[in-house]
Amino acid sequence: MHYWVRASSSDFGGTVPQPRSGHSAVNIGKSKVVVFGGLVDKRFLSDVVVYDIDNKLWFQPVCTGNGSNGQVGPGPRAFHIAVAIDCHMFIFGGRFGSRRLGDFWVLDTDIWQWSELTSFGDLPSPRDFAAASAIGNRKIVMYGGWDGKKWLSDVYVLDTISLEWMQLPVTGSVPPPRCGHTATMVEKRLLIYGGRGGGGPIMGDLWALKGLIEEENETPGWTQLKLPGQAPSSRCGHTITSGGHYLLLFGGHGTGGWLSRYDIYYNDTIILDRLSAQWKRLPIGNEPPPARAYHSMTCLGSLYLLFGGFDGKSTFGDIWWLVPEEDPIAKRYTESPPKVLPENKDVAMENYNSQFAVKESQRESSAIVQLQKKLDISVSLSRPGLQIMDELEDEEFLELASRLMGAGVFSNGQVSRIQATQVLRDHWKKSTPRSIPIKELGPLLHDYQRLIARHLANLQSTELGLPGKEAYTFYHLKNSSQLHMVDIPKLLEEYKKLLAD
Repeated sequence: MHYWVRASSSDFGGTVPQPRSGHSAVNIGKSKVVVFGGLVDKRFLSDVVVYDIDNKLWFQPVCTGNGSNGQVGPGPRAFHIAVAIDCHMFIFGGRFGSRRLGDFWVLDTDIWQWSELTSFGDLPSPRDFAAASAIGNRKIVMYGGWDGKKWLSDVYVLDTISLEWMQLPVTGSVPPPRCGHTATMVEKRLLIYGGRGGGGPIMGDLWALKGLIEEENETPGWTQLKLPGQAPSSRCGHTITSGGHYLLLFGGHGTGGWLSRYDIYYNDTIILDRLSAQWKRLPIGNEPPPARAYHSMTCLGSLYLLFGGFDGKSTFGDIWWLVPEEDPIAKRYTESPPKVLPENKDVAMENYNSQFAVKESQRESSAIVQLQKKLDISVSLSRPGLQIMDELEDEEFLELASRLMGAGVFSNGQVSRIQATQVLRDHWKKSTPRSIPIKELGPLLHDYQRLIARHLANLQSTELGLPGKEAYTFYHLKNSSQLHMVDIPKLLEEYKKLLAD
């Protein structure tokens, strides 16, 4: 279990950075985090703000340097790339106003000195919203971006010793061009996820690039990965941060689905487990920070530090910790005490309901097969994007139930989880289409699909036959982003009928 805790004034000394989005934040070893640039209220920034991890101190160093135009360091910008190699932070590209930038800089964080490297060799074309990652302690790989006219899909590798950029020749299938994605080196492969692509659609695909390690002598090539588990919805402007044996994804924004004129901003926390090679929802014991995109997330040992971002209306300047439950900071998470469930519940009935839920989940498989035949659609349990799981194992469903109850942790086992399930279903039973928040549509759709399988099992067992296709309008949907505004009343109507049955 992890907890989100908003940083307090007692956590830091010095002056924290001003609000911003589209900035960069990189780890310099284990000693500091360097924040650079960004955007706030249409004003582009060029400041450097540093968090000294050991001394828990924010400070703004006095930097020296001499650029080609006589400036000390890079001009104001946002949506650039920033990658740390040892004590050096390399900066390329970004945006200033409506202009895409193509200048190249390095900051020596030992002496806080900028050096402009734009004149060294052939550089990639100017761009913003690209993504990059370090390859070991010498090279940097950059993929994609937007040059103001087209989305890009090129791959460049920078040797930070020779300062030479090389465009990597890639054969075979390639990802669609994109910007606003993430790029993360995992051992010998570069993983890219999401982004906005040609024509504007927001993506949710995951690709791996090989051939970046010279010693491996591999031909560079892309492979699309389709991993099991609770994959994130399509998004861009998110972060993926490497920590231990997993990659942690937070935030971003996607298209609005049933509110298609607007973007949806996310505050979910999803991990890609490198050991099991599957997506998982990170169990969170309390309310997450407000949804946002174009923020920064850095890993400090077992802690994560979230800063800034934008939600379509406001620019954030808040700082949040994401901590494991054993960390002392986690003890501060409680903004309100968890509600205590009534003690006069019939425990015997709850135990019966628990056993019933387990038995019903065992019958889901055969019910789904029958449903597949009747509706003539593919609803395999292993199909990516459409997974039917027991509510006692559906972490997203249980997290929403816990927030509704005001309880962060299910410490009492199955009984409390079943009680929470009932509370959430009662909540939806009383809801109207206009009252359901966007963030509840995903769990609602999944529970709707789950109840269909249960309902079908009951029909099968009583030999009442199978219902017609019109009974289950939305069973085939992979996620809530496929819903439209006019679908919500119908979805809720069918869901309430399933609850009644």
